[in-house]
Amino acid sequence: MLYFQVVILAATAMLVYYFEFTDTFSTAEQGFICRDPTLSRPDPGPEQSSSVQPVILYSVVGGLPVVLVGAGFLLYMCKDSEKAVVMGNCCYVNPMVRRTFRFLGVYVFGLFTIDIFVNAGYMVTGSLAPYFLSVCWPNYSALDCQNTARFISQSDACIGNPDDIMRARKTFPSKEAALSLYPAVYLAMYVMSCVGSSGGRLAGPLLSLSLVSVAVLTGINRVAENRNHWRDVMAGQAVGAAIAIFLVSYYSSSVAVVAGLTDQISSYIFRLNQWNQDCR
Repeated sequence: MLYFQVVILAATAMLVYYFEFTDTFSTAEQGFICRDPTLSRPDPGPEQSSSVQPVILYSVVGGLPVVLVGAGFLLYMCKDSEKAVVMGNCCYVNPMVRRTFRFLGVYVFGLFTIDIFVNAGYMVTGSLAPYFLSVCWPNYSALDCQNTARFISQSDACIGNPDDIMRARKTFPSKEAALSLYPAVYLAMYVMSCVGSSGGRLAGPLLSLSLVSVAVLTGINRVAENRNHWRDVMAGQAVGAAIAIFLVSYYSSSVAVVAGLTDQISSYIFRLNQWNQDCR
């Protein structure tokens, strides 16, 4: 099953590559209404000028889970130790190490899944950003909508920078909102399941609520900077939270099933050894 899971992870990574770095999947081109006030906000500039820069967001999304899960692993190793188990014919791995890598592997799979969902939303909807008309620069005289609210559907109606126009068409759902809430919910559920009542009644909830609050503020910042509509942020956060809850719930249930099967097998082996001893 390990090789099968690696193949699935590699396939999702390949699909993310085609979405992000190739023109295999094109974004939908949605029309607009002349002088639409919901699309006439000032251009906030590139993502690097945002209060939550992409380098900060991606560093936290990639580094925070490793830090928290690694800290949990070290605390567990200091408190308790499990016997190593044989992997194949040569490798002896602690069960906690296997669970840690499995947890992080599921987390990475969730990140790939979010990117696929978000880019699929861009491809289907092509929803326009609040600053779309500021980068589109439509020629209202040529479009015959000087004094009337006319719907424009021509693909060549914009004369602005093509890169800025394409950036303004990729807003629903908000990828930044999804990527901020996904690790927050994922790690919050991890912290609550690992800490529980052993760290006190408030330690786990405090850390979990802090993670979720920072993620929610990131989404609010997207709206405050005119980079996304409220619907974009809410849809992105819904995608991130739903994938996190599904993966953690599935991972927890699969771990419980495996643990139950392991206990049953161990009990069976123990009874078999006792029967052999009695027969002797």
